Amino acid sequence: MGTLSYRGYRIAFDEYGEGGRPIVLVHGLLMNRRMFERLGPALARRGNRVICVDLLGHGASDQPDDLRLYSMPLFSEQVVAVLDHLDIERAVVGGTSLGANIGIELAVRHPDRVEGLFVEMPVLDNALAAVAAIFAPVLLGLRIGRPAVELSSRIASLIPRTNFLVDIGLDWARRRPGPSIAVLEGLLLGETAPGRAQRELIDCPALIVGHPGDPLHPFSDSGMLAQELPRAQLVEAGSILEWRLRPRRLTGELARFLEGVWAAPDAHAANGKGRDTNSVAR
Repeated sequence: MGTLSYRGYRIAFDEYGEGGRPIVLVHGLLMNRRMFERLGPALARRGNRVICVDLLGHGASDQPDDLRLYSMPLFSEQVVAVLDHLDIERAVVGGTSLGANIGIELAVRHPDRVEGLFVEMPVLDNALAAVAAIFAPVLLGLRIGRPAVELSSRIASLIPRTNFLVDIGLDWARRRPGPSIAVLEGLLLGETAPGRAQRELIDCPALIVGHPGDPLHPFSDSGMLAQELPRAQLVEAGSILEWRLRPRRLTGELARFLEGVWAAPDAHAANGKGRDTNSVAR
């Protein structure tokens, strides 16, 4: 695990592989970099340099109880800080859910640092009602039941890591309530993603992976984003569990996308805004 100092706080990251094809993977909300501990090495074996980041308030990074530190713009600046720390000028950037939205935020704010976008399960316009319905009660429960959550967090932290999927769930239970409250409040008070007009200006290759049956990550958001981004490719997963249980197909899609991004970046830039959203890979 590597670390860097960002505005007086520690940010942690894992790195797999090396070379000139970097991709930064950002975890989902209240999760951590370990959700990519299988994907990272798999992509590294295919010639990529994979950096898996813990945002502030998550994982092994510092977790201050200050909602002012948590917003989409601030999270995107943390990714830039990681790129600067590793002397990486441009990278493919993205991740899952929150990480997907942060990739979009970074492409809007710092397009010169983004060679391509990887967007799994974005949370955009069609998810707003579900975001309120799911996270407002979670936030209320954390506040009301804070002592009990604190106790359960300590107990869960004593359970050793064993199974990949079990650990993803336990990582939620291991979280202290204070940082979770601050992260949720900071994000709920701000904008969840750049608006449509800003998204339509993103001009880099993008791989968008969506799946059906999840109101928090509706496939309609993935399809909408694929129509908005001029150089997007849309892939439909069988379910939210496909990449976690049977990752071969989707990992292959991402690996091929990365090969294409880095094959001829100058040629990509010269091609302008040709759309690639007419078909959905299944």
